[in-house]
Amino acid sequence: MELWYSLVELLPFEWAEPGGMYFMKNALLAVLVISPLFGILSTMVVHSRMSFFSDALGHSAFTGMAIGAICGFSEPTWAAVIFSIFFALLFNLVRRRTHLASDTVIGVFSSTAVALGIFLSTLGGRSFTKFNNLLIGDILSVEPGKIGLLAVILFLAVVLWCLSFNQLMLSAVHPALADSRGIQVFWQEAMFSVAVAVVVTLSMTWVGLLVINSLLVLPAAAARNVARNMTQYHLISFVGAVVAGFAGLMTSYYIDASAGSAITLYLAVWFFLSFLFRKKG
Repeated sequence: MELWYSLVELLPFEWAEPGGMYFMKNALLAVLVISPLFGILSTMVVHSRMSFFSDALGHSAFTGMAIGAICGFSEPTWAAVIFSIFFALLFNLVRRRTHLASDTVIGVFSSTAVALGIFLSTLGGRSFTKFNNLLIGDILSVEPGKIGLLAVILFLAVVLWCLSFNQLMLSAVHPALADSRGIQVFWQEAMFSVAVAVVVTLSMTWVGLLVINSLLVLPAAAARNVARNMTQYHLISFVGAVVAGFAGLMTSYYIDASAGSAITLYLAVWFFLSFLFRKKG
C-alpha cells in the first residue's frame, strides 16, 4: 500500500497530501478495482438478459450476512460470500432444469432470499437497524485486505474473459448451438454467476444494496447505445464504469453524499447522453 500512497500523493487534491486521509486513498483504490470489474461483468449481464440477477445476488448476500451474524462470525461477509456462491449455483441448476423464463426464476430466488434475510435478521426480536449500512454502503470504510482480494478477482475475471469470451457469448446468445459445439454451457454460466456473486457480495457494503444492480447494468447499457462492434462494446463499458466511479467518489467526498448513488447517477447521465447520441445518429 505504501507504493499506492506514494502515487496518490502526486494528485492535486488536499486529501492526497502525505501523512493523512488514508481512508480516501483506500477508497480511490477500491473504486479503481471495483469499476473495471463492474464494467467487464456488465457486458455479460446485459448480453445474457440477466439484468436483475445481481439484484437477486445482493438479496442472497444480505441473507448470508444475517446467517453469519446469527452464527456469531466475527466477519459475516465470508458467510455471505459462501451463501451467494451457493445461491448462484442453485439458480443456474434450477434455470437449466425448468422451462420458466430467466426473469421468472430470478424473481422467485430474489423474493425468497430477501424474505429469508429479513426473517433471520429479525428472528428473536433482533433489530434490523444494524443492517441498514448494507442498503446505502460506505466506500470510505473499505479495508486494504479486501481491496487486494478484489484485485485478485479482477485478474481472474480478465483471464476468464480472455480465455472464454467466445464460449460465454455463444452460451448467452444461443445455448442450444453452444451445446452442439461441445461447449459446457452449464459450467460456463456457473463460472460467470460465481464471479458476479463474489463481486456483488464483497462490494455490497461499499456501494450499497439499493444501487448495486444498476452498477452491473448501466455501463453496458450505455455502451450498447454507441458501440459499433463487440470490441467497442466492452471497451466503452469498461471506460465508462471507471470514469463514473472516479467522478462519483470525488462528488461524494466534496458534497458529503453516498458514493454508490453518486456513481450510479453519473452512469445514468452517461446512459441518457449515449441514448440521445444514438438517436441523432
